[in-house]
This record gives sequence, C-alpha cells and structure tokens, in this order.
Amino acid sequence: MKALIALEDGRVFQGRSFTGPGETSGEIVFNTSMTGYQEILTDPSYKGQIVTMTYPLIGNYGVNQEDEESAGIYLSGFVVREYEEMYSNWRAEGSLESYLRDRGILGIEQVDTRALTRHIRLAGAMKAVMSTQDLDPDSLVQKARESRGLQGADLCSVVTVKEPYYWGDNSPVTCNESAFDDFRNHTGWTKGADYRIAVIDCGLKYNQLRLFTERNACCLVFPADCQPGQILDMKPDGVFLSNGPGDPAAVKHVISTVRELVGKVPIFGICLGHQILSLALGASTYKLKFGHRGGNQPVKDLSTGRIEITSQNHGFAVDQDTLPSEVEITHINLNDNTVEGIMHRKHRAFSVQYHPEHAPGPHDAEYLFDRFIKIMG
Repeated sequence: MKALIALEDGRVFQGRSFTGPGETSGEIVFNTSMTGYQEILTDPSYKGQIVTMTYPLIGNYGVNQEDEESAGIYLSGFVVREYEEMYSNWRAEGSLESYLRDRGILGIEQVDTRALTRHIRLAGAMKAVMSTQDLDPDSLVQKARESRGLQGADLCSVVTVKEPYYWGDNSPVTCNESAFDDFRNHTGWTKGADYRIAVIDCGLKYNQLRLFTERNACCLVFPADCQPGQILDMKPDGVFLSNGPGDPAAVKHVISTVRELVGKVPIFGICLGHQILSLALGASTYKLKFGHRGGNQPVKDLSTGRIEITSQNHGFAVDQDTLPSEVEITHINLNDNTVEGIMHRKHRAFSVQYHPEHAPGPHDAEYLFDRFIKIMG
C-alpha cells in the first residue's frame, strides 16, 4: 500500500505501509539505535513524534510483553527502511506489524531513511504528515504546515498517569488509602525496603522503577499535576523526576512543584526531569536543531573525566549560560557540548539529560541510581 511522508518544508518521501491504511502527523525525528525498537515505541517521551529508525532492518526479533516500557505506544508514526516480516527470537510473542496495527499506529517501510535522516540533520526536525489515504504531495505538505508542533506543547499532562500507583511485582498497582499509609509509615508493601521514593510521572519508563526496586527502594508514583504538599506528606526519602515529552518550559505546574521541593528532600531527575529541575532552579531551555535520540551519545563526567556512551531521547536542552552560580555542570555532551548533567552545590539535587536506565541502550550510566541511593542515605 503506497504511502507518502510530507515535511513542512516541502520535501516528500515515498514508501509503503506495512500496517494498513492511515494518516498521521507529528514532528519527524530519527533514532540511531540498532536494537530496542519496542522500548522506543513504548517510551512516552515520543508523544507527538514520527520516529525514523536509521538502522535498516527492523522487526526481525518480533515483540514481547516483557520489553514494554509503558502501558501503550505514544509516538504518532513509525518509519523504517525495511520491515522484516519473518521474525525469529525465543522471547518473541508476535510480529511488529500486528503490534502496531492492533494499537492503530501507522508504520511505513521502503523509505530512503538515509536521505530522510540527512535532511533532518541539515534542515532540523520539523512537522510532517504521513498518509496512505491522501497521496497528493501538495495537500500533505499543507497539512504538515498546519499541524501542531512541539514548541510550547505541554504533553506531560497527556501521558502522565491519572491516579497514583505503586510499583509491585514488576507491574503497577493502583493505590488506596492503606497503600499511602504503608508508604508513609514504612509498613505493608513498603516493609523491608531501605528507601521510599516519590516519583513524579512526566512520562516515565518502567525500567526506572525496576532499577530502584533492584536497589531495595520502593516507588510511589504520582501524576504530574500533584502538589508539593502531597509529596511531602508521604515523608519520602527522595523524589524522582522522570523523563517525558514536549516542551519543558510548558510544564509550569511541575516546575512550580519542584521549586517547592528543592532543599526539603533529595531530588534526582532524568531527561525532562533534568530540564524541569534546571528550570525550577532559574535556568532556561531551548529547542535543539534535531535533538539527540539513540544509544550511542558520548557524555563526559566532568568530575572524573570518564566518558560514558549513553541512551538519549530529547529535543530540548538546558541553556548553560542561564544556570545560577549555585548550580554546577557535571556532564557535557561531547558531540555538541550541550549540558548533560547538573548538581546543586548546597542542596541534595542532581539530574542528567540522558537515560541511565537504558532500555534500550548501554548500561554505562546506571551508577547514577546508586548515587541517588547514597545521597538519600
């Protein structure tokens, strides 16, 4: 089934759908990971985006429930060079095609993804529409120009959990009053845990909760619109700010909440959580030309000189010139020198722009979870 991808600057790419008919819009971006497409599909940080995979063969190991990083697929569309229908893996429970089709996600293959990626690198990430229904290039380009972009968009409110839950046996469990009491008093489901972490869900990935659990910490997850009083009433040992989609400057309610929490409880932020902490401390953010997405971004830890290969997924960055004097830059990206990590000099608060929880990606930065455990202790 023929499909077209039209960009707002007038460039059009041709392909074919492997998931059936459809039409969708979003900001078109690329991801350089060679594996982990299911984790990418279920990462809420991709809300409002059409993701292009640079690795040419996608779908060859199928999909399974174990690799899901959230309760659904949040991206707008999926673009690959070649979809591999014949999957083979002992963990596979189905095909990528059926996985996308069942969830109403349009997947396009036979696209010149090298040319598309190069165009995004030169011209920047931009709005796009892909369709099997409207094959008029001029019509699709106009639709792309009229579609909603990410700048100024609060997508955190769209993807966040609606009700608090706690992380049970590798799955979320809805909270009731007794669950809150257990967390506050260190009884029930929290008994035996060394640390209690209040998580503000801006679009988190499950592996973040798994890694805290491995370190004998229990996690109580709150919606992004929670109030600082709700968090402090739980008497947590620390607060974790998750990743998420959209423009960080647009999530003013979370920024305000974090501003109230700084200095009262240890804080650790990842990706959008890093940007929110920076904004709460007085810094500004800006949109990158084409963002960092993939599992091979080199980051330097300025305190040790160690180079980490990291998993990343963000289209905005913290403006280092706006960071206040009490905030120290701890990590930088070696490709473009953007800020990859900060630490408050007086309060127990730090964050990183990349994804130390991997899933997918290298495990180089998993030590940051241990660092948070240490500062809580």
